[in-house]
Amino acid sequence: MLSLLGALIIGLIVGAIAKLIVPGKEPGGCLITMAIGVAGSFLAFYIGKVLGLTSGHPRGLQPVGFIESLIGAIILLMIYHLIRRRTK
Repeated sequence: MLSLLGALIIGLIVGAIAKLIVPGKEPGGCLITMAIGVAGSFLAFYIGKVLGLTSGHPRGLQPVGFIESLIGAIILLMIYHLIRRRTK
């Protein structure tokens, strides 16, 4: 339970920093920011797994690291902006 709470807090911080770094209008408030950060952490985990840089099981809710999570969240926001730009 404590690891889940830690992952959510780190996700909130990472999502907020990613929103500050990536220019443009992002969706949602606190919960969306947290979801972007946590999803960025999982994205970074899977990218690291494909590249052979990380190991472990994703169901363990082990964040890969602050910088890696931030990079994953930035990638997610950039993909969001690309999709949003194409639909307008």
